[in-house]
Amino acid sequence: MSELDLEIEREVQRRRTFAIISHPDAGKTTLTEKLLLFGGCIDVAGAVRGRKSQRGARSDWLELEKQRGISVSSTVLTFEFEGHQVNLLDTPGHHDFSEDTYRTLMAADCAVMVIDLAKGIETQTEKLFRVCALRGIPVITFVNKADRPGRSPLAILAEIETKFGIDAIPRNWPLGTGADFTGVIDVEARVAHVFDERDANRRIAYRSVPLDELAAAGEHGAEIVTGALEDVELLEAAGIPFERERFLAGRLTPVFFGSALTNFGVEHFLRGFLELCPSPQARQSDVGRIAPARPQFAGFVFKIQANLDPRHRDRIAFVRVCAGRFRRDMEVLHARTGKTLRLRRAHRVFGQERETMDEAFPGDIIGLVNPGEFRLGDTICEGTAVNFEPLPQFSPENFAVLRCRDSARRKQFHRGLEQLLEEGAIQAFSDARAARREPLLAAVGELQFDVVRFRLESEYDTATDIEWLPYKLTRWIDADPNQLRELRLPYSAKFVRDQIGHPAVLFQSKWDAELAERDNPDVRFMPVRMTSAPVDSSGQPTPAW
Repeated sequence: MSELDLEIEREVQRRRTFAIISHPDAGKTTLTEKLLLFGGCIDVAGAVRGRKSQRGARSDWLELEKQRGISVSSTVLTFEFEGHQVNLLDTPGHHDFSEDTYRTLMAADCAVMVIDLAKGIETQTEKLFRVCALRGIPVITFVNKADRPGRSPLAILAEIETKFGIDAIPRNWPLGTGADFTGVIDVEARVAHVFDERDANRRIAYRSVPLDELAAAGEHGAEIVTGALEDVELLEAAGIPFERERFLAGRLTPVFFGSALTNFGVEHFLRGFLELCPSPQARQSDVGRIAPARPQFAGFVFKIQANLDPRHRDRIAFVRVCAGRFRRDMEVLHARTGKTLRLRRAHRVFGQERETMDEAFPGDIIGLVNPGEFRLGDTICEGTAVNFEPLPQFSPENFAVLRCRDSARRKQFHRGLEQLLEEGAIQAFSDARAARREPLLAAVGELQFDVVRFRLESEYDTATDIEWLPYKLTRWIDADPNQLRELRLPYSAKFVRDQIGHPAVLFQSKWDAELAERDNPDVRFMPVRMTSAPVDSSGQPTPAW
């Protein structure tokens, strides 16, 4: 092996790239900040230390997120911990943003599923787990809020196994719950890690006590200790052993208990996660699986974000490195257009902060300043062109028309809307048969419209009015021109083209969509479309209006 091959292999083995998924309010953002705390990226939870050791942005950087206390955009955060480089993809927690979450999961090698001990598995958690199962992404479970009254840990394990049809293997066990929660028990090592102080903002010390000495110490109440030890004995007697192959195949999930708020068990979870999470794996492409050890660089764009920092006012294309070594100022082939690009401006992005990135390896996320070349799902590579799997476009459920209140700001309105469409923040359709093609905007959830209007006003100084439309779902059409001309649709349906010109139909009900399928048996109606933008002779995407 060459020196480069050895370097790539070494760097691949020490990288861990994962996404955190959860239902809103399960504690995902708090856990993210505590992982950064243990990774040395922040001194106090909630404060990000940038290049000049200043307190800066939280992982929830968008002003609307801070106002509402929710996550509505995916954030890329990177830190080092005990010889590993950890690339953390903090996904939106709000159910309206499942599309952005799905795109982010495409860039991850593993997912951490956060569950509230009191509420158990909630709707969004279940939905995102199904996405992971569909993608074959291994899942590690963190049961949060063990410091609050909740269900029994055994009941949580049973619910995971029943709802997901997989085995749940506890790697640690809570020593008490609610107000009695004082530590976690390492099931395999038979050691209790006991916490004597509470500090939600800083790393806290703990003592490790062998289980056979725990009861004799008499510190935690006989009933609490006895109950925990009985549970551990039951798990050892009736549980099944952990098998790494089954975990990587998505047939079992390792389970950790803890409290992100108090820091109890977070450090032990982080160490356990680094042991279990796979290093970057081979990726499927149109020429077969691409191994990370391939010497030629290859990666794909999974996220585009405009105006990440108002001081820069630019667009960042987030690229997951899948193979080879990235070098700043290198030349790559843009597979969609066939153009050769020089990547002069590459950044490591930490929340809103950024620093120049000179090289990167498989598993890393690089931010490329995007003057307009990149689209979601684009592949860039060295050597022969390859295309990684395309990103999905889901059927939206909410439709509206946005209009600029001030006609003098119309130019800024259109520029802002184009950038938000490029990011995938919202979808757009145009009436294919109308003389004036006013864009019909669409989203999975209503909150996405709130975000778009907020960003148009805050970033482009453009206030808007909204007119809601009656449509409830989209079906993309796979048909030839003759079939399109003879298409039979319900009176209430609307034939449209999406933002890249692909034909689709908007329906007001599922019944209307099913009627259209029956009336057009030779036409394929698709609820999900893989993004693959058609291009004109200049290599630019063909717009719908």
